[in-house]
Amino acid sequence: MKSQAEVAPDKLDATVLKIAGVVVLGAIMSILDITVVSVALPTFQTEFDATYAEVAWTMTGYTLALATVIPLSGWAADRFGTKRLYMLAVLLFTLGSALCATADSIGQLIAFRVLQGLGGGMLMPLGMTIMTRAAGPARIGRLMAVLGIPMLLGPIGGPILGGWLIDAASWHWIFLINLPIGAIALVYAFFALPKDSAEPSESFDFIGMLMLSPGLALFLFGVSSLPETGTITATKVWATMLAGGLLVILFVLYSFRPRHPLLDLRLFRNRNLTIASVSLFVFIIAFMGAGLLFPSYFLQVRGESTLHAGLLMAPQGIGAMLTMPIAGTLADKIPVGRTVPFAMALIAAGFFTFTQVGTDTSYLLLCGSLFVMGLGMGGTMMPIMTSALRTLSSHDTARGSTLVNILQQIGSSAGAATMSVILTSQLNGSTPIPGLNDPGTGEPITEASAAIAVQHGAQIPLPPDVLSRGLAFVADSFATTFWVGFVLVLLTFIPIAFLPRKRAASPLVVSDDVRDLGGDKPAPATMIH
Repeated sequence: MKSQAEVAPDKLDATVLKIAGVVVLGAIMSILDITVVSVALPTFQTEFDATYAEVAWTMTGYTLALATVIPLSGWAADRFGTKRLYMLAVLLFTLGSALCATADSIGQLIAFRVLQGLGGGMLMPLGMTIMTRAAGPARIGRLMAVLGIPMLLGPIGGPILGGWLIDAASWHWIFLINLPIGAIALVYAFFALPKDSAEPSESFDFIGMLMLSPGLALFLFGVSSLPETGTITATKVWATMLAGGLLVILFVLYSFRPRHPLLDLRLFRNRNLTIASVSLFVFIIAFMGAGLLFPSYFLQVRGESTLHAGLLMAPQGIGAMLTMPIAGTLADKIPVGRTVPFAMALIAAGFFTFTQVGTDTSYLLLCGSLFVMGLGMGGTMMPIMTSALRTLSSHDTARGSTLVNILQQIGSSAGAATMSVILTSQLNGSTPIPGLNDPGTGEPITEASAAIAVQHGAQIPLPPDVLSRGLAFVADSFATTFWVGFVLVLLTFIPIAFLPRKRAASPLVVSDDVRDLGGDKPAPATMIH
């Protein structure tokens, strides 16, 4: 029996591109929604008369729903088929979006965001599974590059789109815009996605689910609470992180026992998957965590509007769009261990500029650095994902993509929380202004917090020298935080050094006819080292 790699043409044909279009639509909805909502948090505070801690749950609830449902994706894809499950995920996400637009209280909005997250959590792992099976190992790099476009452009386009919709219409439209996209995606998926066979013989791992999904949700809840509390010693943080971590550890110990575990950790016997997963995890923590603070610098230090901050981030997306198709083609022809280090060097070079930011750093220099980082981003993330999935059998692809997406979710949450805590702790060291207290809490207002408030239009009578000192302190706080991110970027070179540097005679996907049904031993395969 010939493998898919042997029968698939070298170039992406029309059928594969149609399938890619479906997946990209779903990815655009899921990824854009995260960043679009992030810029609407101040609006939610005003509309629902809520505190920041309350409206932040519109983000946290979505994240926790993602963490809960992602582990189920691999089993569900095998059990019900990827086409039906993908359409269900699009439907849930679209329905959740419609309900979010009707919310008249912050509690309702949070509940509907959870429903959105249940659908959104399945879109990415299912999309990766569908595309990997459609392309085969010989073309997975080029196809993953297509999927990578919305993944990299989401953090850039989200603030631009969100700021424009809120200014031009109302906050409801950041959710309503998903309705026509979701409807198109459903119809498109029905006609474009091929029918696939379900495998009802696999039993569902209820014990694993009771450990892994709550464990991930509790752990990420604790991590997400770090910026709010400012310290890991807060009970809300350490207790939930400890409980979640213990449940995840118990799951890891348990998962090698059942024949069909919820998350198949036996896949980590695949050297490519393991090294690529570690590389991706460290990279996500390093870049995504600090990368979320780039727009914040433009907002808080330079006093830009949300829309302008989003536009200033555009060079990063342009750079990524230029290199991503090239990197996808190269990933199918050259081992990623030979290309990714050069792309990471571009990221490190561009990132270094942000460790030197001040109150008047040249926009030309910053935008040029973002463009260079974008060039590196386009040649890093998707090739690493390609390396992770290309040696898996078609049966294992769903579970492999689930593993990769869980690591992405944990890494992204941990990175964002860590960088936010570092920045907050730096800002808290600012000098209090004598006689100026917060009317709500009674706490003294610092020069840094007053300067940030003035940049956003607050009417606080600050002497010019105090405003100047406050803004300089805020800029220094960002620079220190970016130094931490820069060091983490450099640490990413360690796992990347172990990515495959040699090309096998031919890429091989293990036939479903010869895979090990017992689950106790890895299926025989020629690995790409």
